[in-house]
Amino acid sequence: MKMPLVLIVGRPNVGKSTLFNRLTKSNTAIVDDVSGVTRDRNYGEVDWNGKVFQLIDTGGYVPNSIDVFESAIREQIEIAIDEADAILFMVDGRTGLTPIDRDIANILRSSSKPFTILVNKSDTPELGYNKSDFYILGIDNLYDISALNGRNIGDVLDYLLSKFEFDNSETVIDERLRISIIGRPNVGKSSLVNALLGFDRSIVTDIPGTTRDSINSILKYYGEEIVIVDTAGLRKKARIKENIEFYSNVRTYKALWDSEVAILLIDAVLGLENQEQKIIEEAVRRRKGLILAVNKWDLIEKDSKTAIKFEKEMQEKLGGIDYLPVVFISALTKQRIFKLIEIAKIVNEERKKKISTSELNDVMLAEIQRTPPPASPTGREIRIKYATQVGEHYPIFFFFANDIKSIPESYRRFLERLIRKHFGFQGVPITVSFKEK
Repeated sequence: MKMPLVLIVGRPNVGKSTLFNRLTKSNTAIVDDVSGVTRDRNYGEVDWNGKVFQLIDTGGYVPNSIDVFESAIREQIEIAIDEADAILFMVDGRTGLTPIDRDIANILRSSSKPFTILVNKSDTPELGYNKSDFYILGIDNLYDISALNGRNIGDVLDYLLSKFEFDNSETVIDERLRISIIGRPNVGKSSLVNALLGFDRSIVTDIPGTTRDSINSILKYYGEEIVIVDTAGLRKKARIKENIEFYSNVRTYKALWDSEVAILLIDAVLGLENQEQKIIEEAVRRRKGLILAVNKWDLIEKDSKTAIKFEKEMQEKLGGIDYLPVVFISALTKQRIFKLIEIAKIVNEERKKKISTSELNDVMLAEIQRTPPPASPTGREIRIKYATQVGEHYPIFFFFANDIKSIPESYRRFLERLIRKHFGFQGVPITVSFKEK
């Protein structure tokens, strides 16, 4: 089943980022006493009693504000409410009920999404009595919490899990390859999906934001069913560029999390930009298969060296992520679009590939003997004795050594390059870790 998505909303400076950091066990969100510090959205993952859901920390919600940042934040929340499976509405128990809180409650009530009010800054049971001020909103499920010290957070998480369907029975696993088509707005995602399917499954115009929803389609490819997800899902109402990107990111990350292989479309005219690099980093972090598809290649004046030069410029920006296949396509003319499917199938098989322990050790230990890790700062010789592959869903390699703390990061990258040299794993992020022998 898909991972549920939870949204944290509320006016500025009520503690949303503090709650986000506590639930995700990270320090991703910047926390400050200044109102409106959170400008970018933060995406994280929460694990509670073995159940996992996605979490988004939004900026401070200020209805009807004329301030450009606050207007952007307000529209982002309205957009994200459509995407969320549940909403955590945070208020400040020490400040009490404000007109803005009333406005937010009215908007959430009309959304038909399950939500609860978290009366934050209730650090003690005595301060928890402040939640009585908010019963006037007509919401039964209120929790007095402290995002700072964790008071009553467990009760909130139990409530959330009760709103989601987690099937504990034996479920039928969908074995079909799931490919997400991702990329910045107006890069040609819907056009590519339509070209692959052979009919107009998605509305296509020159206006970013035509497609209303993410659309799942079934591509029958030589008798095999492949699930294609078009993540175009943008709204015409998103007037601010920041919101178009935000809505695109929500859809992109949801599709990426749920797919085995992603095809990242890059505009041949604009090239690889910061937004694509962030998506690539997320795909690598999630260990998803990834293909770079340079679209609108038909619009480029080119010679025999143009593709090589373009690929080299992209690689310079990506640094060590040098294992991603690059395909130059045109969704309009259908140039090389089915090559993407062939490569996606190969990448998916590479993710599942297992190297036998004997073969891995025969190859890698010989390489390590030729180029051993540098000695530790104390002069102690570091010996790697054994290697094995683990991991069910993506490749993980363990190398057993006598002094793992002294092995530099550069040598880990060296081993990764050797694994790729001998065993492939094109388009697949791999994990190389050291264990004490």
